[in-house]
Amino acid sequence: MPEFSYQARSAAGQTTSGTIQAASESEALEALRRQNMIVLSLDERGAATRMASFSLGKLFERSTESTVRRVRVRLQEMTVFTRQLATMLSAGIPLLECLEILGEQAENPGFRAVIEQIVSDVRTGSDFSDALRKHPRVFSDIYVNMVRAGEASGQLDEILVRLAEYQEATAALRARIRAAMTYPVVSLVLILAITIGLLVGIIPKFDAIFKGMQIEGGLPTITQVLLDTSLWMQANPQIWAGMTALVAVALFLYTRTPRGRHQLDWVKLHLPIFGPLFQKVALSRFSRTFATLIESGVPILGALEIVAATSGNKIIEEAVLDSSSSVRQGETLAGPLARSGVFPPMVTRMIAIGEKSGALESLLEKISEFYDQQVASTVESLTSLIEPILIAIMGVLVGSMVLAIFLPILKLASSLGA
Repeated sequence: MPEFSYQARSAAGQTTSGTIQAASESEALEALRRQNMIVLSLDERGAATRMASFSLGKLFERSTESTVRRVRVRLQEMTVFTRQLATMLSAGIPLLECLEILGEQAENPGFRAVIEQIVSDVRTGSDFSDALRKHPRVFSDIYVNMVRAGEASGQLDEILVRLAEYQEATAALRARIRAAMTYPVVSLVLILAITIGLLVGIIPKFDAIFKGMQIEGGLPTITQVLLDTSLWMQANPQIWAGMTALVAVALFLYTRTPRGRHQLDWVKLHLPIFGPLFQKVALSRFSRTFATLIESGVPILGALEIVAATSGNKIIEEAVLDSSSSVRQGETLAGPLARSGVFPPMVTRMIAIGEKSGALESLLEKISEFYDQQVASTVESLTSLIEPILIAIMGVLVGSMVLAIFLPILKLASSLGA
């Protein structure tokens, strides 16, 4: 019977190696998996070194540190990588061979270099999760901690499936938000561009016309203010453009400070139209991330810290961190969340029920599904509501200019008629 040499990681996280006799490679893999081992490599004794490993080593030699540091991996690429890795592991392919295959087929050069470094680390005895942690710009804390939980439980393939589902749901949520925000942002930019164009290019031409009309009592106040503003903008484009850029940069830098980020996120949650949408998105992200981590076996305190860091909103983050401190002192999770005033009563009561019944992750999934549906319906209603609002804004701006231009003509006509 053929004899195979293997390298595997046990449920306790220890890397072991040895030999096993089996009729075929698939039977050897199945025998090791029944022992709750994650197979890293499996070779028939006396067989030649795999060509895939050789070619991957050559690729790794050609990769550079600068490529890895500059790497940018899209969420869609990560989702495909995770789903394929889970599928191959479920089919019994050793982890190292899976990574080698994925590295060879990766189209993103930076991502390929990252996978090659991970293969090298795992081959030298590092845990898969530790190898991932060396690339925080590619693999988030959620990803690393879920993989670590999968290694500890011997269910890495199942954990990766959950990760892929989580990434797909996150991508769908981002697409909804992008759909809701793209139209109003582009429309507002166009409205501002049209307004500036009228003020700089059109309105100043009426100055000479109004001076020749010799209107009794002078121009109406709104017309005079509009003319003075447009003439100043036309004569000093560097000043007002520079001031606008300076204010934009100052606001951008301020929102990068802890206080500025806190105030910006507070404003987001309290905006008249978009505030409820931002709140629902934050609650959906909180519930989905928390449920995924708990289902994967991540301890609740560690899960809360990760959820806080990935919430995307400073107000939510502070509320979750306060709750984490309370849980560490022996309190329930629902109580501190309810006192924060950020989470609706429905959310905190369902979390309380989940804590009492031991089904917290399933109730968190239901909360996430509920808010996903709410986000979808809110986006649809916003799409129909935004258009008339933008038309009204455009009407007010352009209508005010038209009114300011026609008032002197009407005043002159009335004086001539008298």
